[in-house]
Amino acid sequence: MHEWYHYLLLIVVGFIVGFINTIAGGASLLSLPTLIFLGLPPAVANGTNRVAIIVQTAVATAGFKSKGVSTFPFNVYLGISAFFGSIIGARIAVDIDDAVFNRILAIIMISVVLIIIFKPKIQLDDLEERLAGKYLWIGIIVFFFFGIYGGFINAGLGFLMILFLHFVNKMTLIRANATKVVVVFTYMLSALAVFALNDKVNWFVGLVLALGNGTGAWVASRFSVRKGDGFIKSFLVIMVLVMAVKLWFF
Repeated sequence: MHEWYHYLLLIVVGFIVGFINTIAGGASLLSLPTLIFLGLPPAVANGTNRVAIIVQTAVATAGFKSKGVSTFPFNVYLGISAFFGSIIGARIAVDIDDAVFNRILAIIMISVVLIIIFKPKIQLDDLEERLAGKYLWIGIIVFFFFGIYGGFINAGLGFLMILFLHFVNKMTLIRANATKVVVVFTYMLSALAVFALNDKVNWFVGLVLALGNGTGAWVASRFSVRKGDGFIKSFLVIMVLVMAVKLWFF
């Protein structure tokens, strides 16, 4: 990456990613391939993307909190569980062959497209939350495995978290999103540490991307969660399909 417009592209992509990730999820399927296409090795792109995600989720958490939306301490329990799972996933990611990683990413991108298209309809009516007892323990166990996947690649995990928190813990969409960003922030710290210790992070590129991610997250966290869903869904499907084909064949 040597051209000035590459960094401008990163800020623009980062804004879109931060916005989409905060109100839904899956937008790392845009930022991660973008970093690879701009010349970063896949493992370094994977690690560098974590810098932006940490900034994005920290800003989004502050935004949700400013609106009085919080699920503490439930989100902390899930975050700690995912934190330890993420160490395992990140360790796998730094050791995997670049070509294999690209193929796995392409498969995951197509899978997430199917989730976007066919995911169960989420009801936004008032729900009676289930955050204690067996539902808390189920969440802790499931989020440990979410953490492994998040540490490995993370792309598309936001959708799965939202679906789980809604259908198992009976959260509304906005509270599920507020929980998700805290959990992602927590486990992303351990994942970034693993990538950094293995010299798989381009800090300057990550901070440029983070500028866009953070701005998009702040706007989205203060924006109605119901606006723009149709556009975002269509945009993600088209972009993810294009990038998946390029990753697999080129």
